[in-house]
Amino acid sequence: MSKTTTAKVIKLFVTKGNDKEKTRESVSKISVDSSGIVGDKFYGKNSSRAILITAIQSYDMALENGINIDTGSLGENILININPYALLPGQKIKIGNTMLEITQNCTLCKGLSTLNSKLPKLLKDDRGIFAKYVEGDTTISLNDSVELLK
Repeated sequence: MSKTTTAKVIKLFVTKGNDKEKTRESVSKISVDSSGIVGDKFYGKNSSRAILITAIQSYDMALENGINIDTGSLGENILININPYALLPGQKIKIGNTMLEITQNCTLCKGLSTLNSKLPKLLKDDRGIFAKYVEGDTTISLNDSVELLK
């Protein structure tokens, strides 16, 4: 695998709560393992959808179309300042000393339309990618380096 580009983690989020009421907490670090993000509401529910990575470009795209939403609104756990959406399932992304494997493109959810009715169509292919923990350090922190590996 060769390194193609380097970037940084700019925000981290953990979802707390239950099905009726949930909150998104901005945190300085997260712990990950094969079941997802430790302490997250979705931990252990689906390893293929364990960690959602979103690029700041998704928020920029929304803003360019007159939609101003706060970071974290797209449901991401990790917000980075490089667009990883061209990575395919099976490809790797290294964040700090943590190796993650891309599992699938993020599917659209009805929650996006509650933010703005135009968001689902606008971000159809640009909302995020799901990944799972593969190996390495189990802590991801703000400002960790991001390497898209091919």
